[in-house]
Amino acid sequence: MRSERMRQADPPAEPAALSPHEARALFRAGLRVPTSGYCAGRTQANLIALPRDLAFDFLLFAQRNPKSCPVLDVAEEGETGAAILDGDLRTDLPAYRLYRHGELVEEIADARGAWRSDLVAFLIGCSFTFEGALLDAGIPVRHIESGSNVPMYRTSRPCRPAGKLSGPLVVSMRPVPAERVADAVRITSRYPAVHGAPVHVGHPAALGIDDIDRPDFGEPVEIRPGETPVFWACGVTPQAAVMASAPEFAIGHAPGHMAITDARDTAYQLP
Repeated sequence: MRSERMRQADPPAEPAALSPHEARALFRAGLRVPTSGYCAGRTQANLIALPRDLAFDFLLFAQRNPKSCPVLDVAEEGETGAAILDGDLRTDLPAYRLYRHGELVEEIADARGAWRSDLVAFLIGCSFTFEGALLDAGIPVRHIESGSNVPMYRTSRPCRPAGKLSGPLVVSMRPVPAERVADAVRITSRYPAVHGAPVHVGHPAALGIDDIDRPDFGEPVEIRPGETPVFWACGVTPQAAVMASAPEFAIGHAPGHMAITDARDTAYQLP
């Protein structure tokens, strides 16, 4: 369910031109939007915050599943900031999801009332980070074109379990002109800390996706003639693990509504 505290505000005219500080101020003021295309050149991150008794299990889960869970930063227990984000993880994302025993119970704009002193927050790499490089190469990013959220899907591929955590791989999808797929693979492979190269190209059924027009998270996008669906590992995978493993409590970002960090994309780009 959606909290009554969730507010809406007008999006900026040029989101790519915002600084991370400016974007986070808008989110604190109530702007709720997917963050793809925001703050050009700045790294975006997924959030998952878990009780301390699951922190080691999650670190092990991430180490065993680095494609979907590349860890960019870890806060100390109870801390609400991070080295790569000069702000407050409880307020500076557009929207949050609260889970109890694996069930999504609320989506909120401000997580201060739900945050606990025993939580350990992890920032996980996000594929929004390499979208600027795709655009610079002339490869379209459909959800930015259409002003929508990226489509994300649970797959039939299980992640390697760790301790009390297990669950399926989640992927994001971008349609790419067939003649540019090799370029998209080459470009994104230079960003291993934010999911890197695709995990699958074409044929959604091979990932256990029955209907490409019905994503599990985000919104569907048009796949035009001559385009191929390309799938990247997705940082919503930790939330899928929460839903599958049912820990007593967790906080995550609303899919597509990311933490915008102060780090630069080039910090995670290989030569």
